[in-house]
Amino acid sequence: MPSAADQSSSPRSDHARWPRHVAVIMDGNGRWAQARGLPRAAGHKEGVEVVRRIVTESARLGLEALTLYSFSSENWKRPADEVAALMQLCSEFLRLERPTMLRENIRFHRIGRREGLPSEVLDELDETERATAKATGLKLCLALNYGSRTEIADAARELAREVAAGTRDPESIDETALGSRLYTARAEVRDPDLLVRTAGELRLSNYLLWQISYAELHVTEVLWPDFTEADLHRALDDYASRERRFGGITGSPKT
Repeated sequence: MPSAADQSSSPRSDHARWPRHVAVIMDGNGRWAQARGLPRAAGHKEGVEVVRRIVTESARLGLEALTLYSFSSENWKRPADEVAALMQLCSEFLRLERPTMLRENIRFHRIGRREGLPSEVLDELDETERATAKATGLKLCLALNYGSRTEIADAARELAREVAAGTRDPESIDETALGSRLYTARAEVRDPDLLVRTAGELRLSNYLLWQISYAELHVTEVLWPDFTEADLHRALDDYASRERRFGGITGSPKT
């Protein structure tokens, strides 16, 4: 559990240098549980508690957007009981946290494919998006049944249909056109400025590959169930200490 200091402190860096959109790969739930002799589902349950705290802290700090990788399109390969537990946790989180999102002015979005998700999960996703549609604070995006390669393929397929229908000139297809067809564009969030990965893994795991082209990376050895507000603050301070050049030279304006 976080200490009182974790909950009440803030990053030491200038707010103006913080990222506006933070994306997170929440890794380490299974290892956390196994190290304690618990089933993997116990790690996922503890991970949900951390999601609650980090979302609340992100809203308190005034971040613009937070995107969490909760279930990849490849995760269907996991044991059926673990997948079922994850789907149940997702439904419970959305149902229980909707009043908090409304109170804290958080707008919820889903990114990923609907196909394959249980109807009860889709119902909670749809209701949470509907209920928070007028919120103007933190945009919380949940990447569920998400895979970046699939997302890019879906975007390309949509553009191809427009060309086939004669409504688009193929010469007009550029980065902006493709980017506007991505799931995150539909959620109206800018590309992430910072990608945080927990549990020390040094890979992107098919997550927001297009969108994080110029994102700064922050990898921590901390397992997601042990991730605290102070760990979030460290990631923000790490980001603020860097100079983003976007292919330019030191001293280029930071956006």
